[in-house]
Amino acid sequence: HASRAEPVDMLTGNAMPIRFMPIGSEIHAIEMTPGNGAQICRSAGTSAQLLEKDENRKLALLRLQSKEQRYVHIDCMATVGSVSNPEHKNEVWGKAGRSRWMGWRPVVRGSAMNPIDHPMGGGEGKSKGGHHPTTPWGRKTKGYKTVRKVRPLIRVPRWKARKA
Repeated sequence: HASRAEPVDMLTGNAMPIRFMPIGSEIHAIEMTPGNGAQICRSAGTSAQLLEKDENRKLALLRLQSKEQRYVHIDCMATVGSVSNPEHKNEVWGKAGRSRWMGWRPVVRGSAMNPIDHPMGGGEGKSKGGHHPTTPWGRKTKGYKTVRKVRPLIRVPRWKARKA
């Protein structure tokens, strides 16, 4: 069962706004803004834990699988329990053909391309390139730190949570 207006039984699979859920609940299929549809914890085996509810600010704090702690609006819908099939990540495709069936194309190294196709392409024979690794669009990669924006609704970002 699901309801936006009143609480529903706390049974696995029932959906309701976070304001009606008890603290410590395991939830999935969480909206980020009310009415936008589920955007968080939809993948196989995932869930989030409800840590606190602030009625004054109308925010609820969730701990995600990545250990990130994030605020969402208290009127956002969520489903009780966790998504099924947690063993999905252990599935082995076994051969290149299976990944082709799934729509994945082969990955080609930049150094194996021509200079027109990649900044690291070209050269005689198997050459090193002589410059830092880059993406096909010239952005630095392998160890290059990107700018980390401070977002007001994220209390503990996932890159900080993993260090703790």
